[in-house]
Amino acid sequence: MKQLIIKYGLDERPPLTQTLIFGMQWLAITIATVIKIGKVVAGLHFTDFGQQLLYMQKLFFVIAVSLFLQVLWGHRLPLITGPATVLLVAILAGTGSDINAIYTSIAAGGGFLVLLCVTGLFSWISRYFTSRVVATILILIALTITPTILNLILVSASTETALTNLGFALLFFMLMIIADRLLPGIWKTTMIVWAIIAGSICYLLLLPPEVLRDRGQLGLVSNFFTDFTTTLIWEPGLLISFLICFIALSINDLGSIQAVGQLIKAPGMKRRVTAGITLSGLANVLAGFFGVIGPVNFSMSAGIIAANGNASRFTLFPTSLGLLAMAFLPGVVAFAWNVPSVVVGTILLYIMCSQLAAGLMVAFGTSGFAFRDGLVIGIPMMVSILVSYLPAAVTAAFPPLLMPIAGNGFVMGVLAVLVLEHTVYRSDTSQPTQNAPQTDVNLPHPVKK
Repeated sequence: MKQLIIKYGLDERPPLTQTLIFGMQWLAITIATVIKIGKVVAGLHFTDFGQQLLYMQKLFFVIAVSLFLQVLWGHRLPLITGPATVLLVAILAGTGSDINAIYTSIAAGGGFLVLLCVTGLFSWISRYFTSRVVATILILIALTITPTILNLILVSASTETALTNLGFALLFFMLMIIADRLLPGIWKTTMIVWAIIAGSICYLLLLPPEVLRDRGQLGLVSNFFTDFTTTLIWEPGLLISFLICFIALSINDLGSIQAVGQLIKAPGMKRRVTAGITLSGLANVLAGFFGVIGPVNFSMSAGIIAANGNASRFTLFPTSLGLLAMAFLPGVVAFAWNVPSVVVGTILLYIMCSQLAAGLMVAFGTSGFAFRDGLVIGIPMMVSILVSYLPAAVTAAFPPLLMPIAGNGFVMGVLAVLVLEHTVYRSDTSQPTQNAPQTDVNLPHPVKK
């Protein structure tokens, strides 16, 4: 196995040019994570673009503040922050509730996380999250989000356009899988960034939209200090749902911090874990006040560090400043908003397949069962579920010859597993992988005493 080479250590300060280059790399990856989740949630809450844009500005601000404070006073590790997918599950379940009740629950969940850390209860609770419990949580999150993925792919589409969207999504999805299989190093780690760019360009050329968000109609700089969630509305059932998700979020944070800490051999991990999860709780309180989805630490940082050899936490300060600038630049946010929903949905499908694979790996154990083995099983499962839930009007429009195949979830799942097993992953279905795609849900690591 190739030994990991660290060019810049945890507390080293690279030259200014290198710091800015590394910071831009972190920034591109973080923007991709904010867009993919933020666009989904903003679309759930608002139909007016102005309100959606305001939501995204607030989200960029919360992520920027959270990242800056984590690197400076929290876990103090080279670990990026982004919107928590696990909270998206609770938001989807509460779509019939008042928006203030949703973000009151997020603020309360953040406070609950802080309370668990400062009282020492987190160590006691984490022991109940066995491998089977964590595996089930990972799989349930992926399966629960499948209706949202389907809606993103088919959003505002006629029957004819829906078929085009499905075809584009399938081809785009397969190209992402092949890219994950073939790309080396940093190209593999930053694949989602390039997928958003390439996918958006190709789709906009294929189906030019009637309306593109014009940056020229927006002010150069604008603030977003309006419409805060200051009205506390308590819904007991919704609150319980969010508290359960916050326990899962805390396990996620624990895994992210431990994974990066162990990779770079950071000292004082017990203090880093406690401070990092506590600050995640405070950041979610802030998110609840602003009325946006809360943040979490992302495990993909470990792969990025392994690829470029940069473990300096100081390279994340330019990243946080870049995110903060975007919060006050609505034109830039509007430009990012033009990423087509079908592209966001397909990327979310890819990420959820990775998450399902991680859940299967936890369930079966890491001995003899690699991440890509989980992909060979997980991808066909997700494809089968999505096809099974296609609207009847869409499947009825399939060509008669393809209807028994493309409209049958079982058949599509079987075909997918055969292609993956004997073509895409044929040479390494039995080999462990060192660079598996990462999500914001991680495997738990025991807290060091």
